[in-house]
Amino acid sequence: MALAALARRAGAIGSLVVLVVAWEAAARSGVVTPFLLPPLSVVLARVGEDAMSGELAINLGLTLYRALTGFAIAAVAGVALGILMTRRPLVRWFFDPIVSVGFPMPKIAFLPVFMLWLGLYDFSKISMAVFNAIFPVITATMAAAEGVDRQLVWSARSLGASERQLLREIILPAALPQILTGLQVALPISMIVMIVTEMLMGGQGLGGAMIAASRFADSPGVFAGIIEIALAGLCLVKAMTMLRRKLLRWHQEAQEPTTV
Repeated sequence: MALAALARRAGAIGSLVVLVVAWEAAARSGVVTPFLLPPLSVVLARVGEDAMSGELAINLGLTLYRALTGFAIAAVAGVALGILMTRRPLVRWFFDPIVSVGFPMPKIAFLPVFMLWLGLYDFSKISMAVFNAIFPVITATMAAAEGVDRQLVWSARSLGASERQLLREIILPAALPQILTGLQVALPISMIVMIVTEMLMGGQGLGGAMIAASRFADSPGVFAGIIEIALAGLCLVKAMTMLRRKLLRWHQEAQEPTTV
């Protein structure tokens, strides 16, 4: 099993190496102009310049602040609403049609409405992230809470457990793996939505810097933004995976071999 995991890791790294070499070779060969595809070495140098000047720290910090704030609000509100919808029929009656319609809808289409109502500043950007990220959290929480073994619930009730104890000691621990899956879906959504929102609203941030570079025909700046966004997203996903492992140390999946 260890050899198989090592082989998969080597394959993943090998594919990245091939992509990097192909990028540099294609850019240096003259098949495409440097404007259309600048060499990777030039792009990485631009990333280094952004880091040294402090521009990368400012833009990355603003983007992560907005995306993670929106994600945190969506996580808390989504889990709470999902639990309430499974435990309170009146709450489900009211919110279920909204969730059913809103979940499959491309909610980025509401961006002009948010811009019109809330302006072009952080509040509207964070609200847009919340609006997009909350739906997968709600649906995952509902599915997880409804999937809890009914015998556990009945047994706890027969022993005199209150509704709060039932929720804290039975439902939430049993539903936690699936809730975390919903959060793992919502986190990159909040990051993606934030980049798109910054591109369209402008201002500082990774998305805003990238669209500003495109307006000035700064090709290395555009591709540097892509690299910076990719690395930030990768770090967020890995951090969420580590958090999942820590929270689920008691769960069966934590005992199974993984390549993540």
